[in-house]
Parts: sequence; C-alpha cells; structure tokens
Amino acid sequence: MCQALLKEVLKLKEWPHFSGEGEYDHMEFIRGIDMIKEDFELPERLVKARFNTLFTKSAHRWYIKLRQAHGHQSWTWWKTQIINKWANDAWRFKVETAFESAKFNADKDKALPWFCQQKDRLTALYPDMSEFMIHRKILRQCG
Repeated sequence: MCQALLKEVLKLKEWPHFSGEGEYDHMEFIRGIDMIKEDFELPERLVKARFNTLFTKSAHRWYIKLRQAHGHQSWTWWKTQIINKWANDAWRFKVETAFESAKFNADKDKALPWFCQQKDRLTALYPDMSEFMIHRKILRQCG
C-alpha cells in the first residue's frame, strides 16, 4: 500500500467505534468498517490492527477475551462473532418490541428522526428487506 494512500486513510477518531451498548450499533459498526475497507481498498491486517481502539466499553472487554482465546482471525470471522454476540434472540426481541411500540404521534414526535429510527431498526432486523416493505411497515406505525 503506497504511503500517499496511507496518509489519506481516516484518522482513528473518524472510524466507527463499537461499545456493544447501542440498540443496533453492531450493525452500524460492521457496515462502517466494510465501507472504509472497501473505499480505501485497505488490507484486512490494517483494519484488524485498529480493533484494540475501535472496540470500547463492554465490547472492548469481549474483544480482548476472544482475541486472547482465538488469536489472529479474519474480519469475516470477527463479523460473525459480533453478530452472534449482539444480534441474538434477546436483542431481536428488544428491537422488534421497540419498533412495534413506537407509534408516531405528531404532537410529540419529530417526523424525520422518528422515521429514521424506525428504518434503522427494521434494517438491523431485516437487512435484505426492500425499501418498499420497510416504508410500508413504517407507515403502519403511523395510525
């Protein structure tokens, strides 16, 4: 990888971080890392070398434990571990319940933030769902 490209790679503070504590931040983290890796055509070793600082809070403790137990692993392996840990049945139930209970109320909700939160929930739960179906499900919450 040439030095000029290395200088263009995002500073560490601009990379997505993962705490393991958000409603669906594991999916945002995976998407963010995949996009940076693709956009900068980064070798996997450069991405994985940043994990020790990209994982924070409870996710950092989890990362250290797995890294010590399993050593160097591919980014694909790490994505699978993240999904297995944070996209479990309890998480799915929590996000589905949050989606179903969030009915739009024009008096108290701002439309765009409410819509985006609902869309993020559905995208995290059903990554292959079409935009049409996502919008349709959200519209049903506006009754």
